[in-house]
Amino acid sequence: MTPDYTQLERQIAFILEIDKLKGVLRKNKPITLERHENSAEHSWQVALLAMALQPHADEPLDIDKVIRLLLVHDIGEVDTGDTIVYAEDGEAERKAAELTAVKRIFGLLPPEQAVEMLALWQEFEANQTAEARFANAMDRLMPMLLNLNREGQSWRENGIRKEQVMAKAVNKVQAGCRLAGDWVAGQVDAAAEKGYFDPTRN
Repeated sequence: MTPDYTQLERQIAFILEIDKLKGVLRKNKPITLERHENSAEHSWQVALLAMALQPHADEPLDIDKVIRLLLVHDIGEVDTGDTIVYAEDGEAERKAAELTAVKRIFGLLPPEQAVEMLALWQEFEANQTAEARFANAMDRLMPMLLNLNREGQSWRENGIRKEQVMAKAVNKVQAGCRLAGDWVAGQVDAAAEKGYFDPTRN
């Protein structure tokens, strides 16, 4: 009897398609490297960050679910590329484009898995469950950690103000992990005093 490879081949096609995420560059640079990180690296690191900081979560949560949310949250960037979180225009259009992208990419999978993956992506975006709030907090925290350890590299290069970081990043961390949010707020204050933000935009 000839094996039926149909589902396996669809799953492999999906994995090969998301390999393109390794080529999507973000605004941050890794601490020890003089190149920009890619979205695949970010997804891996932020999932480990969530595992490490789980003991500080404000609510009981399923950490395996958090990790799944983080592993899929940027997959749409295969088609759309990465946009810095502080971009002020076109957010609705970007979100619509990303939804179209994830539907295409998850659609490579067998239908049941495609539905499951899309539901995870939508849960992250909705930011309503304990797991989504914690995942979103980690997603905002990780780039700040890189900036704090690179003298504000992407903040300075992109003209980001401290007020923007407090409003769009620190507040979201506080909403999903109060201890980490309060800590990073103090770190951002100290970073401003050290000149990690463009002084012409503070």
